Amino acid sequence: MSADVHPHDGDRLHSTASPGLHGYIHVPGDKSMSHRSLILGGLAEGETWIEGLLEGDDVIATAKAVRAFGATVDRASSGKWRVIGNAWRSPRGPVDCGNSGTGVRLLMGAAAGFPIEATFTGDQSLSGRPMNRVLDPLREMGAEVSASEGGRLPARIRGGKLRGISFLNAKASAQVKSAILLAGLNTAEDVEVIEPARSRDHTENMLRAFGGDVAIEGDSIRLGERRKLKGTSVLIPGDPSSAAFPLVAALITPGSGLTVRSVMVNPLRTGLLKTLSEMGAELRIEGRRQAGGEEVADITAEFSRLHGVEVPADRAPSMIDEYPILAVAAACAEGTTVMHGLAELRVKESDRLAAILSGLRACAVDARDEGDTLIVKGTGAAPRGGATVAAHHDHRIAMSFLVLGLASEQPVEVDSAAMIATSFPDFTALMRSIGARIS
Repeated sequence: MSADVHPHDGDRLHSTASPGLHGYIHVPGDKSMSHRSLILGGLAEGETWIEGLLEGDDVIATAKAVRAFGATVDRASSGKWRVIGNAWRSPRGPVDCGNSGTGVRLLMGAAAGFPIEATFTGDQSLSGRPMNRVLDPLREMGAEVSASEGGRLPARIRGGKLRGISFLNAKASAQVKSAILLAGLNTAEDVEVIEPARSRDHTENMLRAFGGDVAIEGDSIRLGERRKLKGTSVLIPGDPSSAAFPLVAALITPGSGLTVRSVMVNPLRTGLLKTLSEMGAELRIEGRRQAGGEEVADITAEFSRLHGVEVPADRAPSMIDEYPILAVAAACAEGTTVMHGLAELRVKESDRLAAILSGLRACAVDARDEGDTLIVKGTGAAPRGGATVAAHHDHRIAMSFLVLGLASEQPVEVDSAAMIATSFPDFTALMRSIGARIS
């Protein structure tokens, strides 16, 4: 494969042991905020300008969906988009959300608040993922809902005239919470989500930026009286889940020193950084500042001798998407890393827990699971590698094992790399620019 081939042009990529990784780089805009900015812009009165939008496949699917519901959604230039909101109407055909669980679940919530009907579909991976966690509370609020067997897509929602709700978000799902809050914008009744463990708070932050009223008291998150949104300007910082890949690559590749600029460091998204620091990582977080209603900073990583740690289950909500790359760091660390509370990984784009295990074992890493706990035993030396890893068309699995190959004795190949474009379209080019041998 030639050095300038984009992952879309071939579904396999492989990585080999690399010299030190160096550079000052930016990663794509935060995926969670990108989805929300488009949806809230589509619900708001007036014009919204978004800068730094992640232009990955998942977010583009959400942009098309918001347009299908009657909003104006235009790309002005790279990463800069204009949205003009409108009262949503029934789309002319099924709303295809591609591979995006965030997109479909938030769109379902937003659509349920209007007296319209919509059918939601997705690709094969998304169609196999459970939707009842969102559909059940929307039914409780009064939406008419039907879905395929097991609460899967395609799913149809007829909304409007919703009731209030007080919902216990026992799984700490930001998607469920967001769907309920978005649906609640079009009812005058009390809407409350109770969270014993806090999930990502981007929806609450962004609702306030759009003029909405959200009150947080203890475990309770409630919509206030101001529920009519106004268009605004949104600046999206770098995605910490994307930054995780070059940062861990630098930590495990000897001779590396790398800075990722303008990364979101919302405390509910920094579980990986906390865990890596506990493992002995040389990480510096500098230049803290505000951007788009979120705290951002520059993060520098240098090659480090990592050691195993125990990661508590209550940290999972703050790093649920980062466990694949944490497992790679654990494979290169000395000693045993134990990660608890990973049930949510079973229902991601793939069964990520199973995919992590099979990939690590193929690369001769000692790894096992006990229920929802992942246990990885590293030797402190480079893993053997030398395997083709089944990524199951999961972007985070593919990127994680390409990073592992950079620090392995033998090359590592992933069998399905095209899906990287769902969240990190320029991953391969960016990694090559800092010295990674990926081809």
